[in-house]
Amino acid sequence: MTNRDNALWKQYWRDQRTDLSQQGVNPLLTRWWSSLELEKDIRVLVPMCGKSQDMLWLIKEGYRVTGIELSPVAVRAFFLEHDLGSTKRIQGPLTRWGHGNLSILCGDFFAVTAADLGPIDAIYDCAALTALPEDIRRIYVTHLALIAPDVRQLLVLTSEDSVPGESLGQISTVAQEIQTLYAERFNIDLAQVETHVETDRQCPQELGETVHHKAYRMTARAPALLIAHPDSASGEDRMTAERTC
Repeated sequence: MTNRDNALWKQYWRDQRTDLSQQGVNPLLTRWWSSLELEKDIRVLVPMCGKSQDMLWLIKEGYRVTGIELSPVAVRAFFLEHDLGSTKRIQGPLTRWGHGNLSILCGDFFAVTAADLGPIDAIYDCAALTALPEDIRRIYVTHLALIAPDVRQLLVLTSEDSVPGESLGQISTVAQEIQTLYAERFNIDLAQVETHVETDRQCPQELGETVHHKAYRMTARAPALLIAHPDSASGEDRMTAERTC
């Protein structure tokens, strides 16, 4: 499939919308990444990476990084702004940009296959999920499971949709949407919640909006085990599935 917002996303980058770019490295990444207990030199996938400086931080920490980004404007700007010479080669419907331990596949996320990526050992998702329309998020999670199955993930989200009067205790729980999308396959740990009043950099004169920043750590659940139980009445084996977590 193709995300219906692809044309809009490309136009945002052509218009040089500065609100698409995070300033500096995300502090939730630097605080919580090590808690995933990953070995160095593994391959980390960063979906819908834009020109995030988080990728450079991961490389400096000793990881190999593969990003996926729709906009060639964003990819080109990333390499130019950080003075990184790059290689480019066409890979089916994608263009692979590379420099050292960094690769960025430029093209539609939903066109990327497991063969395009090769083995992936972890995922860092910084607001890629919430950048998508709500009705496409389940499809995104399903596709992510196909191209990088059952790997540890750090999911960093920004939420502006809290319910008025919602208590801190309610805010500090795993969001229902995250449970719905991930709980079948992952153990979910809400590592941190931060609440700030932020202004729109495009309209600084407007009143600020309360924003929640959340970091989720996710580890794959153990697969279901099929255990045979002899059926004394029929003499046939009865199979039941038990999940170990």
